[in-house]
Amino acid sequence: MSKARLIITAVVVEGRCKSEVARDYDVSRYWVHQLVTRYRVEGEAAFESRSRRPHSSPTATASEVEDQIVAMRKELTRQGLDAGADTIRTHLVRRTPSAATATQPAVPSVATIWRILTRRGFVTPQPQKRPRSSWHRFTAEQPNQRWQADTTHWQLADGTGVEILNLLDDHSRLCLASTPRRTITGPDVLHTFQQAFVRWGIPASVLTDNAAVFTGTPRRGGRVALEVELGRLGVRFDHSRPFHPQTCGKVERFQQTQKKWLAAQPPTATVAGLHRQLSRFRRYYNDIRPHRALGRTTPWQAYTARPKATASGPYIDPHCRVRHDRVDQAGTVTLRHNSRLHHIGLGRPLAGTPITLLVDDLHIRAIHRHTGELIRELTLDTARDFQPRRLPPGPPKKRP
Repeated sequence: MSKARLIITAVVVEGRCKSEVARDYDVSRYWVHQLVTRYRVEGEAAFESRSRRPHSSPTATASEVEDQIVAMRKELTRQGLDAGADTIRTHLVRRTPSAATATQPAVPSVATIWRILTRRGFVTPQPQKRPRSSWHRFTAEQPNQRWQADTTHWQLADGTGVEILNLLDDHSRLCLASTPRRTITGPDVLHTFQQAFVRWGIPASVLTDNAAVFTGTPRRGGRVALEVELGRLGVRFDHSRPFHPQTCGKVERFQQTQKKWLAAQPPTATVAGLHRQLSRFRRYYNDIRPHRALGRTTPWQAYTARPKATASGPYIDPHCRVRHDRVDQAGTVTLRHNSRLHHIGLGRPLAGTPITLLVDDLHIRAIHRHTGELIRELTLDTARDFQPRRLPPGPPKKRP
């Protein structure tokens, strides 16, 4: 039985004093009087509880503003752009003149826009997400202090797969370059970086994953063209831990935004068409799109707000190195030079022999690791994949 029924029964049926009933049920005498009056007018309908929500709210968001928020949400989503409450409010501030009144602000708050989107069914709850308090952010203090680079895959209109190389400034999230190719090669990476050096300056450090176009260390112990160039310029080159893309999280997140926008565009049939689309997106991303991690400013504003860092590392001679290897079953060893693998012939009888390669630019010496014997000395012919053994003329020696 509801408290309203108990109070009305105590006064009307039992004939008790209203002040006494109010004291027994811990309510005001005015409320007891209201219930009894309502009962005498409406009958048993007075027993049902009623909402205390006010009949009107002078500060409620106007329906026209709600419709504008919903329309902007749909338009941004259709274009493949971020359409969260923060982004919508930033666009509203840019479009709406500062004509706030005493009862209605010019632009609703982020929380109000979020409630409107939730009430209209545009927000899907995601309780499985980690709370923001558990995030650990690592951001460079200056522009050009660290660049991040990564490659991602996309498809043309006919289903042909292409690759996109993206360069991002860690501090400002500025997209420095976005290059599509059928297949990204080592020379493509080097050329893109060199163009970025001319446009944006030489960074203090570069961060990438362990893809073959970025490093040859995990595979054959050599250096790719990018490592050679960065070492020559004194740029520190770091790589993420294998199978840990969170280290390069900024460029990974950028590529998610990039693909969302590309998916909303008409499919292009050529790499040149994709390049034009990426250029349009890069202009929007750098100059127009408000970035949440940057206090709703644009990457270009963040990039130009502080002095630029420069390379200050020691010069590293990329052409002199020592590498330990073992002769394969075909009697050869491989050596990477300027992102290209070369096979050096040492002879099948030496298969499985542990060797040490002393590399001084194109001058190479192969030495037996245990005995120190010089097995072969040569000058690398960069135009050839296989470096044959230069045997002296005459009949081959008979094996014992």
